[in-house]
Amino acid sequence: MTLETDAVEFSRDWEAAWNRRDVEAVLAHFAEDALFTSPVAQQIGFAPSGVIRGKSELRRYWLAALEKSPDLRLRITAVYRGVDTIAIAFQNQQGVDRLEILRFADGLVIEGHGAFIAR
Repeated sequence: MTLETDAVEFSRDWEAAWNRRDVEAVLAHFAEDALFTSPVAQQIGFAPSGVIRGKSELRRYWLAALEKSPDLRLRITAVYRGVDTIAIAFQNQQGVDRLEILRFADGLVIEGHGAFIAR
């Protein structure tokens, strides 16, 4: 994937996979040793530190999170492209703004960070 040309297409695929609840389709873009941080992991008690390491743990986390959000629905509001990074701004099914920042190497996500608006 080249971020210059594919950031929007990647983001659309990411949104569609989440809206289908297709964790495997999302994971297909992640490296085996990917690192992911998320306040949701803390909120649901999956990882008190909010840090998830590796694809298999990421799968377990996302499946656990989906169990707690049976009505999950995402809508992208903006996509930002960096050097080796994209940021996907979106709203969840409750209209809450969120951000996911993904860092790539060799076409795969090696690091991801979920973020909420600070209030």
